[in-house]
Amino acid sequence: MTGYLTTHVLDTARGCPAAGLRITLCRIENSARHKIVEMLTNADGRTDAPILPQESFSPGIYELEFAAGDYLRATGQDGVEPLFLDVVPIRFGISDPEAHYHVPLLLSPFGYSTYRGS
Repeated sequence: MTGYLTTHVLDTARGCPAAGLRITLCRIENSARHKIVEMLTNADGRTDAPILPQESFSPGIYELEFAAGDYLRATGQDGVEPLFLDVVPIRFGISDPEAHYHVPLLLSPFGYSTYRGS
């Protein structure tokens, strides 16, 4: 297999990469979540290595969990507790074992968006 998974987090409120944001990747099987890896974003808002590299890549249902609340608190964007956004889960399917899946997150204190990138 040559496929792999990457992500990129941009702080759209501040207009910069979201550095230091914790991301957890889980595989979903029979409604159970199995943690695969936890990583932090670097200064460019990306992980230093693919979040799911070629040697671990396989079709299935996955969930990226972005610790948005921790990041927003650390960057002074927290406001009143409880935060509107705390943990942002994105559940998606991987069907092509040869493809590059890129799941970016555009984040602000009151909204987010994602898409399948390239």
